[in-house]
Amino acid sequence: MGNVRSMGDELTTERLVVREWRPDDAAAALSIYGVDKVTRWLTPAMGQVADEAAMGLVLNAWIEAQPNMMPPRGRWAVERTEDGEVVGGLGIRLLPPYEEDLELSWQLRPDAWGNGYASEAGKALVSWAFTQEIDELFAVARPNNTRAIGTAKRIGMSWVGETDKYYNLRMQVFRIRPSDTAEQSR
Repeated sequence: MGNVRSMGDELTTERLVVREWRPDDAAAALSIYGVDKVTRWLTPAMGQVADEAAMGLVLNAWIEAQPNMMPPRGRWAVERTEDGEVVGGLGIRLLPPYEEDLELSWQLRPDAWGNGYASEAGKALVSWAFTQEIDELFAVARPNNTRAIGTAKRIGMSWVGETDKYYNLRMQVFRIRPSDTAEQSR
């Protein structure tokens, strides 16, 4: 998977940097969170962002919240090292309604799909997250979101069932534990 550093400011993989969002990322973030092909799959907590000004407000909220989040929670930009382009976002947050389970989420701009960026960045974030005294991460996907389901599996997550407990939507649930990542690296 390449060299992964601790999440002080960023994680690096062979092709990507996972870093904190910056205010000047608004245009790049809008190419992810302002696109129906991406946002139609997001949970009701995150709708499609209308324009760059609105995206700037969302980013500012994420940036302000980040220092107060208990690791491994947070939101990060995924930047391609070859050209410095922000191609996606990653997050780890508490799943509603009980706020006990931690959700790993990923979003890529459509022109970056199919290159393995989500699974590469996701694996790096999972590896770092398991240094933060947690014992599992979940991902949820709508049953017909085949891209997200495929990414969850490539990250090494196992399907654990279907539920409507999260977001009051029927969701496929995937989980990964530290022992799963140890088995992958053998």
